[in-house]
Amino acid sequence: SDLSTSGKWLDRIQKWYYNAAGFNKLRLMRDDTIYEDEDVKQAIRRLPENLYNDRMFHIKRALDLTMKHQILPKEQWTKYEEENFYLELYLKEVIWERKERRMEWTKIKV
Repeated sequence: SDLSTSGKWLDRIQKWYYNAAGFNKLRLMRDDTIYEDEDVKQAIRRLPENLYNDRMFHIKRALDLTMKHQILPKEQWTKYEEENFYLELYLKEVIWERKERRMEWTKIKV
């Protein structure tokens, strides 16, 4: 069907984009590379210790490699299928709470 064909194409495009972004060549996860605005900083503070430590390790290793102008051997690159979007749940929670607070504040001011 057209739907399954377009689904396969979308998956292929996402994998291509993921590899083209380049962070996987440093064994970074997508969530290691998210711009740290206030919401993201708050989400990072909520990470369990093991996820926080993994994040710091990924970033430190990537910085070391970058300073040496190196990338990892291809077999060590993060694969699209290995992504776990570890920060997403915490970030959604932080954004939801911020919006809730804003709504409460709006009700008080009215």
